[in-house]
Formats: sequence, structure tokens, C-alpha cells
Amino acid sequence: MYRLAQEALADVSKRFADSEPVAFPDTAYYLACIYAMSGKKVTNLGELKEIMEWIKSQMTRENKTHDIFTSGVATACAAEVIEACKYIGNPDPYGHDPLWGHCTDAEVRELGVPLVTGDIPGFVVFIGSAPTDEEALALVKSYQSKSVFVFMVGGIIDQVKRLGMKTGFNVRVVPLGYDLWSVSHVVSVAIRAALIFGAVQPGDYDGIRRYTFDRVNAAVNAFAPVDDMTVACGAGAISLGFPVITNETENMWRVPKSLVIQEDTSKFVETSLEARGIKIKITNIDIPVAFANAFEGEIIRRGDMQFEADGSRVDCLELVRTREASEVEDHKIEVIGPDFDEFEVGSKICLATVVDVAGKKMQSDFEPVFERKFHAYLNCIEGVMHTGQRDMIRIRVSKDTYEAGFRARHFGEVLYAKIKSEFDVVVDKCQVTIVTDPAKVAELRQEANVIYDKRDERLLSLTDETVNEFYTCIMCQSFSPSHVCIVTPERLGLCGAVSWLDAKATHELDPSGPCQVVEKTGVIDEEIGKWETVNDAVRQYSQGALEVVSLYSIMEDPMTSCGCFECICGIEPFSNGVVIVNREHAGMTPLGMNFSEMASMTGGGVQTPGFMGHGKHFIASKKFMKAEGGVQRIVWMPKALKDQVAEKLNATALELYGIENFTDMIADETVTEDPEALVEFLSEKGHPALALDPLM
Repeated sequence: MYRLAQEALADVSKRFADSEPVAFPDTAYYLACIYAMSGKKVTNLGELKEIMEWIKSQMTRENKTHDIFTSGVATACAAEVIEACKYIGNPDPYGHDPLWGHCTDAEVRELGVPLVTGDIPGFVVFIGSAPTDEEALALVKSYQSKSVFVFMVGGIIDQVKRLGMKTGFNVRVVPLGYDLWSVSHVVSVAIRAALIFGAVQPGDYDGIRRYTFDRVNAAVNAFAPVDDMTVACGAGAISLGFPVITNETENMWRVPKSLVIQEDTSKFVETSLEARGIKIKITNIDIPVAFANAFEGEIIRRGDMQFEADGSRVDCLELVRTREASEVEDHKIEVIGPDFDEFEVGSKICLATVVDVAGKKMQSDFEPVFERKFHAYLNCIEGVMHTGQRDMIRIRVSKDTYEAGFRARHFGEVLYAKIKSEFDVVVDKCQVTIVTDPAKVAELRQEANVIYDKRDERLLSLTDETVNEFYTCIMCQSFSPSHVCIVTPERLGLCGAVSWLDAKATHELDPSGPCQVVEKTGVIDEEIGKWETVNDAVRQYSQGALEVVSLYSIMEDPMTSCGCFECICGIEPFSNGVVIVNREHAGMTPLGMNFSEMASMTGGGVQTPGFMGHGKHFIASKKFMKAEGGVQRIVWMPKALKDQVAEKLNATALELYGIENFTDMIADETVTEDPEALVEFLSEKGHPALALDPLM
């Protein structure tokens, strides 16, 4: 591998000078394997050549376990050099069709929430070719059905492609590359988890290995024949805590729970899960297709769909209603109107999904929490795509899923099974009604809109001042051990997935779980959001790593971040305001940093004054940076994000400052990414941030 790295360097050196930039796209962690293990930043071709000396120094020939491991990690670093050479002068050498290559920081961060919730219980890396195409597909689908994230290197990529399997990050089956050295990209994912979520410092070789061993559940499946380079990469994997399972028997020695010889490749899945201690949530639902979190990002194209329910064009809705026990028949699933096999291919249908629940501990506040879960539940069905909520949903069912026998009642089976299993503490009985009759759906939509309006009035009355308690959320501590979210009615969790009502419901369902009550007493400074009880909570649940937090300030003791935040906010000194960028935006900002670079300034439970991770919905909150002047400090954000939050942000600015159409004053990438031009734009618009007290 080292020799191949030398050859790759010699080849690019013929075409590029030593000053030529070297970088993987959309990452703040340089060449992550090398950066994490050596502490050295590689930014150009000259530095890439220089790092070879360090890599060589790790490849000792001493017959000691430690030396085997360092040689294995060095092999992965040499592989990273080869891959980095591909990106010199070519930002996308793989093209993502079907090969993926480098995974961006945003993609790594996107995995944060499903990893901590267990929706992704772990990773597996396939190397080589399975004995047959059919066995390759069966193995990958078995992992996928268990929601394990699959990376593929080598011949198995073509094996599953020949049998028509969809691949990509959205379905959690990622073909990295055909060459063994492309495995460095998955090593990079594991290592960046330590840097992003664990705040492990680059160069802390042992700290990186401890983090991946304790917190990243991964395993390697290497098909015979296994050559020496694969063995070396395997040593690196084992060093990071990832067992290697292989059917190779020649020149191979068993190491319990680390190097496992399993000659029957059909047993790779159970052997891998057992060796790494990966626990799978058993989900047995009576439907004719697979059900797993791996299908959550599946996209159903128009040409592949059997039918579509689109609330923007026809009547559709999703509704949860609390009923008396006598009004609910447990596990009753009723279909009113024509079933799916009575519609023509490509039809747009009316669809109402009504779930009635009863339980002694059930509260009406939990209804919208349950409804928001529909999105995740239905997306986990193979061949079903769901977006939106309430009466603005869109659902597509693929032709393949329909032909497998999927019908209306199967939506009911999924919702019944998931609600009864996840909310069993408060739900004693549950029944589901699926309605496709247009007249009945229209009638139900009117009823639902009355309920939605009442809920909105209730939510508007929920402010930080009107409640007596906040909640902690420490779900992310499995990856970020010292991070604690404080969730309030006006500040949801920074991942965007946990509102105050969600936290309240979580606490009711699991009183000793991740969301604990924080009584709102002992006010220190209500303007910046400081309470004695909040400080006590973060001190307790961060194990002393955090002493004080301000809920409404970006400058004074801001709340920490884990790494899976939806947005990052940072001070823009020229304009006296702040820039916000969302995870999906890959471009530059007026700070001279993209999302990944800004996000690297915080995360891992570290307080960084001037930078703050947060959810999208917090942007329009009256408590957003309240201590520093609130939302009127926002001077730039990506256009897609601005459009997404415009309605609520404009309403907040109008109420607080009397400013109409405030988002028209906020610049975006279509206006400028230059700080001086930004100030000119803000001056023309009369942006209020220019007249506020200095932030710094």
C-alpha cells in the first residue's frame, strides 16, 4: 500500500507543483485519517509527500501487537494518500454513480441522530466479492433490513448492481470504490465521528482508538481470497475496535472477537453482530415488504410509483385522536373506500390516516408528537416515500412494493405496531382507519383542521415564561459524552428532532431516560437565560464537564453542541451580525468558511463563544440570541434556508421590532459571499444589525 501511495504521488507530481492544494471536498478535517492519527494538516502536494515519512515510521517490522496495529493504521493512511491523489485537480473523481468515494462532513453529521437513537445500530464494510451474486444481495439486504449501514469495496458492488439493488447514502448502502484503498473513506467516517462528536483532539492516537472502540459499532466482512494488503487493513480495523469476519482459511489465525473465521458466508451477518456486540431492534410487522430504518431516505421517482397521495392537490391528512377506552377497539384496522388495487397506475388519490388511541396516561399534548412519528414510520417501509405532515403530506408507493402485495391495511399494521411498541406506557388501545373515499376524506379534513387550529393556539401559549419546567436531553451522549441539551418551549433540541412536547412525552414514557425535568427556579439572569437549576442540571448530566450555560446567548456561556445540529450560527464581525448556515448547504459563507469549517469550531460538548449549533425552527424564536439583540442580528443565510424559515422569521421580526419582510434585508449566496459586499447590501437595506451595540 505504501508503494502504491509512492507511485500515485509520483504520477500527480508530473502534472502538479508542490503548491497544488490537496483536500477532500466539504470537510474541515483535511485528510482525516492522517490528521487524526498524526495531528498533521495536509493542505498541498508538498505536505502530502512529507507525510509519507511519518506513515513509514508507523510501519515497523516488530512482532508485537502494538506494532501490528500501528502498521494497520498506517496502511489506511497510505490508502488515504492514494485516494487524495485522485482528488487533486478533480473535485469529484467518483461521480457518485454508483461509486461514492469520500463522505462529506455533512453526511457524517447526518448520521448522528440515527446512531444515538439506535435507528442505525452499526456499520459493516464488505471487501471483495461474495461467492455468488445472489449471496451478495442476500447479505447486503439482510444487513439493510436490520438498519445496519453498509459500505462496499470491490467486486460486491457489481454483484448487487447486476441484481438491480438501489445504492446510495439515502438507502444506507454505499459503494465506496472498486480498489481496496477506497476503504480509507470509511475509516475516515469512523475517525471523524471521534473528532466531530467526541471532541477528541487530532494527534491523540490512543484517544481516537478508545473512542471508536467504545462508541462506533462497526465490523468488516472480507471475502476470500484475502491478500496481504487486506490483512494489513484488517489490522487497522481491529485496532479501532472493529472485528474482521472472513471465510479465508489459508494463512489466517483466529483471534477471538477480533479476527473471526466463518467459512459459511451466509452466516456473516449474525457472526458480525455477535462479534461487535451490535444489538438489533426486532420489528415484526405483518406487511409483504421489508421494514427498516435503512429505507427512510428512499426516493420514489414518478416513473416508479404505483400511486401518489398529495395533500397540495387533493384532500389528504394524518390525525391522532385521544378517545375513551370504550371507543377504541385494539388492533382494529378499517379501510373506508377503494383499496390500492382499485386505482390505476399513476393515480393521485385522496388519503386520510386516522389513529385513535386510548390510555389512562394518554394526554392530548402527545397527539402531535405521535403524528410527527408517522413520517419516520411510513418511510421505513420498503418502497414507500413520505414527506410533510398534517394535511400537507405526500406519499408515494412504488410499483415493486404494490406488486409485492402492499395494500391500504398495511399502513395500519405499521402504525399500530410502532405506536403500541414505542408508546406502550401511555397507549393501552389503538385502532387505525385508512380512508380513500374522496367525500369522506374531505369531511375528515375539515374536522382535522379544527383540531390543528386548537393545537396551534395551545402551542402559541407555550413560552419559556408560561411553563414551570424545562427538560434535559442527553440522547447524544452515546457519541458526545459531555453534551447536554436544555429543551424549552422556545428552544428545541439543536438536532431539530426534540421539541419541548417531545421531551415531555419522552419523560412520561421513560422517567429514567434521556429527558429529565429541570424545575425552572433560582433565576440568575432571565435576559440571557440563566437559572441555578439549569446550571445544576448541565453540571450533573455532563459529569462536571460543563458548569454554566446561558440559553439565550451566543457570547456568554452558550449551550454546547454534539455535532448533529441542523444549523451553525457564527459571528460576522464586519456587519456586527451573525451568519447562519444549514447542513445541506455546501457553499461558502461571508466568514470565509463553509458549514463544515464553521461546525468544526464547536461540537463534542465544547462551549465556543461566538458559535452556536441549533435547529432550524429556533431561528424564528423570540429567544434566538435574545441577549445580543435577537433575530435582528441575522445578516446572511443560504437562500434555501431563508425561504424555509421566512414566514415565521418575518412574523417574529414584525412583532418584536416592527420590521416588515425582514428576510428581504438578509443576504444570501445569490447576493454575495464577500464580507465587504455584505455590508454594502445591508447598508442599502437599512439592516438593523449595523446600528446595534458591537458584538465583540
